[in-house]
Amino acid sequence: MRKGLIKSYWTGVTDFRNGEKYGKILRYFFPEFITALVLYSLLYLLDAAFVAHLKSTSMYATLGITNTMLHFIVKFAEGISVGTIVLCGRFNGAGKQKDVGESLTNSFWITVLSGLAISSLLYFGAYWIYYFYRVPADMIELGVPFLRLRALGIFFMFIYFSFIGFMRGIKNTKTPMKIFSIGAIFFIFFDYVLIFGEFGFPKMGLQGSATASVIQYGVMLLLAGWTVFTRQKYKKYGIQLFAIFRSLSKVTTLLKLSWPVMLDKSTMALAYIWLGAMIAPMGKYALASFAVVKDLERFAFLPAVAFAQIITLLVSNDFGRQNWTGIKTNIKKIIFMASIMVFSILLIISIWPCYFVRFFDKKGDFTALSAQVIPILSVLVFFDLLQLILSGAMRGSANVKMVMVTRLLVCLGYFAPVSYILSQIDFGSQALKFILIYGSFYVGSAIMSLIYIRCFRSSEWQKQNAVSVILNKFKFSKRI
Repeated sequence: MRKGLIKSYWTGVTDFRNGEKYGKILRYFFPEFITALVLYSLLYLLDAAFVAHLKSTSMYATLGITNTMLHFIVKFAEGISVGTIVLCGRFNGAGKQKDVGESLTNSFWITVLSGLAISSLLYFGAYWIYYFYRVPADMIELGVPFLRLRALGIFFMFIYFSFIGFMRGIKNTKTPMKIFSIGAIFFIFFDYVLIFGEFGFPKMGLQGSATASVIQYGVMLLLAGWTVFTRQKYKKYGIQLFAIFRSLSKVTTLLKLSWPVMLDKSTMALAYIWLGAMIAPMGKYALASFAVVKDLERFAFLPAVAFAQIITLLVSNDFGRQNWTGIKTNIKKIIFMASIMVFSILLIISIWPCYFVRFFDKKGDFTALSAQVIPILSVLVFFDLLQLILSGAMRGSANVKMVMVTRLLVCLGYFAPVSYILSQIDFGSQALKFILIYGSFYVGSAIMSLIYIRCFRSSEWQKQNAVSVILNKFKFSKRI
């Protein structure tokens, strides 16, 4: 099976007749990459660098552990956005423009309600969230007011994602990129001046970071709404934002597409929260190392994040035309390009890890530990890249339950118990224990990838019923 798998992969990579051309994929990629850079990495890195200049390891560790939890919230919100992308893409490909507009309306009100619920939970449950992490008392004291302020920005973010899902569903990736870029400029400016008290603004320290985030998402929400309702090219979709839930069946369809994605995306993000909880007993320096390793790897992982968005929209449009060969070819081409880009960045970071870590460790408290673990963990990133691209393809074919069930089974059945057991063992080396706990996450990604590959090599995914592969039919071949 291994030989056939590699041969099939290379045949797809070198297939210039089926699927999209490499140049066209890259034209889709670059706007998404810039968007991913702004949303998932650049702002986190700059924010962390600003906070690091306060020379407080407790503040830096608090920011890092909070961002892990907020990343979980972002992934949850993305689930609704992905459902919107798939539904709008299907209707747009079929020429049903009014249904596209109605899908946006349904998405908007679902995000309003879910965003309000999540933000309230963050505000009123801030103390208990940090208590779950088992962090030191001084980090809880720093984190509670920080998280409560961030809750407002999270509410704006939920609503914003509904507009982004609509635009991506109709193959407009440039406008979200521009809006992200403007929001990034606002965030960087206010993050800097509010953390350090420059240009007459109050010096707010860690709270300045939270305030800047609220401003950022508020601005992006206003720009996205203004764009959708003022651009002439969107008039044909007949968007009526206050025509609330006119068709219960269409709302149900959107929820059916969204909730499995919300669950599976948040499951992976929740794994990082679990990782933080498993590493927390090792002390604040280990937590700070966890934060910097995660942020650097997230930066290197950006091409894969962008390509995952691209494969979702490509598959969703090809699926309507039943272009099965094109779908498989596009998946292989995108895995090939993503691997080259991600590992080029990781190679640079792994050669000079101390140089990059010192941007965030001004006192040298956790540089040595971080530099030890980065090169080894970077090799394992491939498995996460592979599962991310394949899960994006599954979502594009509306096999959202397949991804959801796979991630739940692997995370609950393998990753959680194994990482917990590892956290209870004294290995005599903090670096070794860190690598084993963190590495168990990537082993879980490898297991998920095997399941997705087996599914794509069958015909189940074409029936939008791939979940049966896991629940009823999936059996690992002895040749694997």
